[in-house]
Amino acid sequence: VPYADVGPLKVESDYSDEQLLFLSDIYPTGYMSAINADIVPGDTVAVWGCGPVAQFAIRSAWMLGAGRVVAIDRVPERLKLAEEKGGAEVINFEKENVYEKLLEMTKGYGPDRCIDAVGAEAHGAGDPEAERRDPDSGEANHPLAINEMIRCCRKGGHLSLPGVYTAPVDGFMLNALMNKSLSVKSGQTHMQQYMPPLLQTIEQGLIDPSFIITHREKLADAAGAYERFNTKSDGCIKVVMTP
Repeated sequence: VPYADVGPLKVESDYSDEQLLFLSDIYPTGYMSAINADIVPGDTVAVWGCGPVAQFAIRSAWMLGAGRVVAIDRVPERLKLAEEKGGAEVINFEKENVYEKLLEMTKGYGPDRCIDAVGAEAHGAGDPEAERRDPDSGEANHPLAINEMIRCCRKGGHLSLPGVYTAPVDGFMLNALMNKSLSVKSGQTHMQQYMPPLLQTIEQGLIDPSFIITHREKLADAAGAYERFNTKSDGCIKVVMTP
């Protein structure tokens, strides 16, 4: 139950630090993004991005009753994690046209719910907006992911935006958003609200959040860890650092 009052978190636990660590951030963020998508049991949910937040959004969509989850990215190890640990169908946007593929998968309707777990740093493939803007130019924000969501989502569908945007976005398809009667929810995650019920999902065996960890480093090696994460090299998806 998303908003159940389950009482305070336990002070002591038999679970490892790695199993509980992501209750402080990315698990609640992914879960709230699924809540904000207003998922109805049986819905087809499409998630743009397969980074850490997206991986938890995928798992959370299943918990909330999704009938089908589709994950979109271009990084092979992230797509593999979404498929193998998240049970999602995957689309590599560098190999397939996302709009055409999603329409094919949904018999022309489009996904019921769409989650933008990419945000400002979105890259596009075969998109006129992507051709006009260089995604690697250092420009602050790119509306590529959200615009593709607007194009792909079924009429009357719902968009959820956990992805971070740091400045005003030019080229946002507000006209299509309105004409398709799409609803949008966004916002910073309410961590304290979600931590107790999400702890219950761990206790119930619904999820082991440590599945997201790909690298473990000492704090002294933080600079290199950040570099690998930023460049998406060495299969790096999530790093845990210890003293």
